[in-house]
Amino acid sequence: MSRQPVHSDQAPDAIGPYSQAIRAGNTVYLSGQIPLDPASGMLIEGDIRAQIHRVFDNLSAVCQAAGGSLADVVKLQIYLTDLSHFATVNELMQEYFSQPYPARAALGVAQLPKGAEVEMDGVMVLDQ
Repeated sequence: MSRQPVHSDQAPDAIGPYSQAIRAGNTVYLSGQIPLDPASGMLIEGDIRAQIHRVFDNLSAVCQAAGGSLADVVKLQIYLTDLSHFATVNELMQEYFSQPYPARAALGVAQLPKGAEVEMDGVMVLDQ
């Protein structure tokens, strides 16, 4: 099975030696997205709500570049430096996803790249 890198100019470039996503057959593995502005590559300013929105927007852009959307995500991992934001993630997730929701894990972590407070990665399955 061939592996194809996925890239979107509407999402930030990778900050290391990895692809924004890799497509293998009809499965797309989405790399972690932190709340970076795609144009500047810098962490956005704002509260946790703004950061969560930016992460979902970045993930959405990569999904679209792979030929899908957030509706095709079957597994989502969320990393938070402060688990008190768990309810905010749940609230905002409902703006981007509808039932059936993807399987999900939410983990508390000590630190994330560039001082971000949230990071998400996932797996998307396309019908093609």
